Amino acid sequence: MLRRRWRSAVSAPVAGLTALLVAFCAVPAAPAGAADVREDQRWVLEALNAEEAWKTSRGAGVTVALVDSAVDAEVAELRGRVTAGPVLGSDTFARADSTGRRHGTAMASLIAGAGKGGGGLLGVAPEARVLSLPMALDEDLPVTAGDDLRTGRDSPLARAIRYAADNGADVVSMSLGAYGPHRAEREAVSYALSRGVVLVAAAGNDGEGGYAEEKDTSFWSFPAGYSGVIGVGAVDRSGRPAPFSSGNLSVMVAAPGVDVPVVLPGGEYESSQGTSSAAALVAGVAALIKARHPEMPPDMVARALTSTAGPVPAGYDEHVGFGVVDAGRALERAGELMAAARQVTVAEDHRFGGGAAVGEPPRPGGDPLRLWLYGVSLACSVFAFTGAVVVLSRRTASR
Repeated sequence: MLRRRWRSAVSAPVAGLTALLVAFCAVPAAPAGAADVREDQRWVLEALNAEEAWKTSRGAGVTVALVDSAVDAEVAELRGRVTAGPVLGSDTFARADSTGRRHGTAMASLIAGAGKGGGGLLGVAPEARVLSLPMALDEDLPVTAGDDLRTGRDSPLARAIRYAADNGADVVSMSLGAYGPHRAEREAVSYALSRGVVLVAAAGNDGEGGYAEEKDTSFWSFPAGYSGVIGVGAVDRSGRPAPFSSGNLSVMVAAPGVDVPVVLPGGEYESSQGTSSAAALVAGVAALIKARHPEMPPDMVARALTSTAGPVPAGYDEHVGFGVVDAGRALERAGELMAAARQVTVAEDHRFGGGAAVGEPPRPGGDPLRLWLYGVSLACSVFAFTGAVVVLSRRTASR
């Protein structure tokens, strides 16, 4: 039986569920209080220019679908704003204990954490809602005949993307990845994009692998590698590419992915490391844009993000894409793009140049008058020929 291995993009590399949970806290941090975590995350929000963006949008009215492990919806930062969707694939990460909700809760807090009281962690889109779509992140999922990796008709991720697109999601955040494309997933991505859903995915944590060091590029991870998906790399506090962050042409933009404070089940805080966190932060920025411009298509959202991202000397870099996302500038650019896209109506008496307005161009094909005359002539000829045949027939009969 074929097996396709899904990986969390939190920290590189991991093997099995136990390793995943240990690797999530690869950057240990002492538990912080609500006030302390707000100070600890200040550099993250400043790197994204989030406070400038909040003057315009805080994500109200937007739903971000989180394809991840289950989410603890009772933590103070998320209470009342998480909707639990169906379990997709294995139910390992849908169980009720804190282990099964660790990764999803952390990513949800980065997207839509709303703080608590005078402190607590703030997500990039603190007024957005989260649609939790639990899916196994680090398991060997069996692939049946209907799930063939090359021509398959279905996969857990494809089901998640389609469910999100059909159930009100404006943005889909995917902090996971697998090697090799899947036909059903490509089709699901196209379907979601056609419905105006923005797709964001982690580029992966293979930057320190042997292949990456030898070839100066990383294996592609999917869904980040699908066309139309915003692939996200990770940077540190100084804006430098994180050593573990995968580098290839699937990386469109970057965001903080080292020492990023998150909320864990039960309300505890810890620091995370990985392109998972970077992708969740960018999904939050996309939510801000969609809240301000609900009708903005996914490609235009991507353009707003890339055209305002932090400067890259060469214009593009495989590790950080077009640069670190700037939420404030991206929102401003989104407004400019939408204004330019609106159709401008011009009064009938206002035209470029003088003189009378040019009429409509002639319709393609023959001249209508000539065609009409030809038709009449043809009809008369047929009538005359028929009359002559009738007359001759009668004369012949009379003789």
